[in-house]
Amino acid sequence: MRVRIAPSPTGNLHIGTARTALFNWLFARKNTGQFLIRVEDTDKERSKPEFTENIFQGLKWLGINWDEAPILQSEKIHSHRKAIQKLLDTGLAYRCFATDSELEAMRLEQAQQGRAPRHDNRHRTLSPEQIQKFKEEGRSSVIRFKIEDSETIRWDDLIRGPMHWKGSDLGGDMVIARRAPSNEIGDPLYNLVVVIDDAEMRITHVIRGEDHIANTAKQLLLYKALGIPQPEFAHTPLILNPEGKKLSKRDGVTSINDFRTMGYLPEALSNYMALLGWSVPDGMEEIFSIEDAANVFDLGKVNKAGAKFDWDKLNWLNSQVIHQYSHKELLGHLLPLWGKYGWAIESEKWGIDLTELIGPSLTLLTDGVNEAKPFFEEPSLEDDGLKQLAQEGAKDSIKVLIQQLISTPWDGINKEAAKEILNETAKKSNCKKGLLMKSLRAALLGKMQGPDLLSSWGLLARVGKDRDRLNRCV
Repeated sequence: MRVRIAPSPTGNLHIGTARTALFNWLFARKNTGQFLIRVEDTDKERSKPEFTENIFQGLKWLGINWDEAPILQSEKIHSHRKAIQKLLDTGLAYRCFATDSELEAMRLEQAQQGRAPRHDNRHRTLSPEQIQKFKEEGRSSVIRFKIEDSETIRWDDLIRGPMHWKGSDLGGDMVIARRAPSNEIGDPLYNLVVVIDDAEMRITHVIRGEDHIANTAKQLLLYKALGIPQPEFAHTPLILNPEGKKLSKRDGVTSINDFRTMGYLPEALSNYMALLGWSVPDGMEEIFSIEDAANVFDLGKVNKAGAKFDWDKLNWLNSQVIHQYSHKELLGHLLPLWGKYGWAIESEKWGIDLTELIGPSLTLLTDGVNEAKPFFEEPSLEDDGLKQLAQEGAKDSIKVLIQQLISTPWDGINKEAAKEILNETAKKSNCKKGLLMKSLRAALLGKMQGPDLLSSWGLLARVGKDRDRLNRCV
């Protein structure tokens, strides 16, 4: 079995293409097949090398590897034109000399009459004299493939079951080459080149989105006309926004690179993408690696209905992946984020302890920036912190605590030692321990919410940052 993903490098890798790539990869791995990449770069104006690189890097980040060197569609244009010439020679395609203004007039007339837009095949049966006249007028031509209205195209879709499409619903004879001088073949177009490329790559199964169903009908006609064995087809459901419409850039984040920047982990995003349209077998947990999914993946378990994107579900999965990491592994992910702010850990042990402290509260990796910030930079006093330190006795208790710390080594404030120091301070300052601890939290972290107080104090004390923060508050 050989499958492929065929992205267009006219933009960054987005979640729809990535999910399609994942389904192809899972199918290939389950069936001991090959997963290939073909870059469809024939849109010369919009295709850019940086987008190609973004697609490759995004797939690698997600854990989706490929089995052969990627193919550039633009390098296969000779094969495309050869196929078009064959269709011309056999009378299955023809040159259409209709001008843009003539086509626009045709569409306007159809709209006025309330008819669906379609080409009227006006130049399908031109005589040699008519063709010569158009050439003498200097008209250029597109090349159209003949589609008979009476034909019915059928295939057994591996997800949707038996499918059929009427030729009369395909919009008339199909353009397979762009406009060019009448003795040339212009740039070949999508439906033709996909057929040729898939055949040359020996693709056995084409797995792609349901928005390609009409294209499949047209392509099956081309397979038949060219005498090429056709692959099997499977059309996956679209990814929908919460309103049930196709997910698009208007819905916010759709680029895989954006998900990465936001703090999502590749294991979580791949896991979630697999769940967008695929039902896991009975007894299988919803948290899994894509390697685990490949062992049980079945196109028969892919849903026909669209899959709604659920941020809450993705966030939950991401938090579960974070919580499964060892503290050392999580530290490895957080260090590059901290490094962007110039934050350096005093030692690996200190960094691991900090990660252990803040890890349970992280949903996104980027949450590790805000959670860790008070341990690297002196925090400003937020409103709730200022309110706490303004309470009667709060600053006096902090003054007594400062005196208690004079003889305490910086690295000696572990949890047990901290409890003893706080108990002694509460007695000497004649204040409630709750007031003291809340005031200590405000002084050290600048706010009343945050990680465990005693662990936080110990981390700050080990790098000598606690005393300065206490002194500033009194």
